[in-house]
Amino acid sequence: MATVTKWSNVAVAMQSALAAADTISGITKANPGVVTAASHGLSNGDYVFLSVSGMHQLNDRVVRVANVATNTFELEGVDTSAFDTFSSGTAEAVTFGTSITTAASISSSGGGFDFIDTTTIHDNVKSQTPGLPASLTYTMEHIWDPANAGQIAMKSASDAQAKRAFKFTFGTGGKIAVFAGYVGFDGAPGGTAQDKVMTSAVITAQGKPTYYAS
Repeated sequence: MATVTKWSNVAVAMQSALAAADTISGITKANPGVVTAASHGLSNGDYVFLSVSGMHQLNDRVVRVANVATNTFELEGVDTSAFDTFSSGTAEAVTFGTSITTAASISSSGGGFDFIDTTTIHDNVKSQTPGLPASLTYTMEHIWDPANAGQIAMKSASDAQAKRAFKFTFGTGGKIAVFAGYVGFDGAPGGTAQDKVMTSAVITAQGKPTYYAS
């Protein structure tokens, strides 16, 4: 039976800084994938933002690193065995220093798959195969507070149209979701009579999210 995870005691963090980019010279096709990056300086448990060509399945992903050595590290939980061949890329260590503490609700949309029609003239029933998934989008309703550091940081990222890494840590079982995306947030207040003032934010994910059991 699955462990039930609740939207309670959830820590939402946004990237506050990226370290200098480490040049990647190779990524293996393995489970998990192993990255070669000379003198990268990373530690076990660090999160990195990947910009990758060739092995496009890793581009714009946020991944936790494990089994760190001087010039290599593993992409924890990421099976690259069937990925395309790596050609070039960088890894930047993420600092999740901005806490988003005013969210009252979070809903996700997207992620559904298009379907490709594979019906031939010989079939008497239509057939189809999954295509690409739609972009994942998170919509968040916040208690409006223009002096809140998290809302200020989201508005800055939105105004700059700058990509940011995000980390959701769930209090139930400590599950973690990490991803990168663009923030849309203007901080405009809204709501209904005699109720608290709210404001909306939206995050459109880039690349695939990565999930960890703890």
